Amino acid sequence: MSPRLMIVAGVAGILFCGLATSAGAGGIQCKNGFQLVQGSWLSTPYCQDALVAQVAHEYGFKATAAEVRNNPMFKQRLCRFIGQDIRIKETCSEVTPVPGRGFY
Repeated sequence: MSPRLMIVAGVAGILFCGLATSAGAGGIQCKNGFQLVQGSWLSTPYCQDALVAQVAHEYGFKATAAEVRNNPMFKQRLCRFIGQDIRIKETCSEVTPVPGRGFY
């Protein structure tokens, strides 16, 4: 086997391993506030915050999932305005001071 062919085969092997690894590590999959974990959809804070950001965006607020996740006061302010939306009512009940209400 020529050295050039060995190099090409080595590079192809490395690229194949990299593609196989990245396909398996696709990241967190969220759908309507639920995360896909081992084939089951579970409610997680990560995906719930993403849903709050999505609903806020639909109402015209400039909100990202990272901002909602990293800033509890920002999440509370969003929930004051849109917390009565049925999709996020339960999530917002955790950060609003009045139990059972999405605003104050």
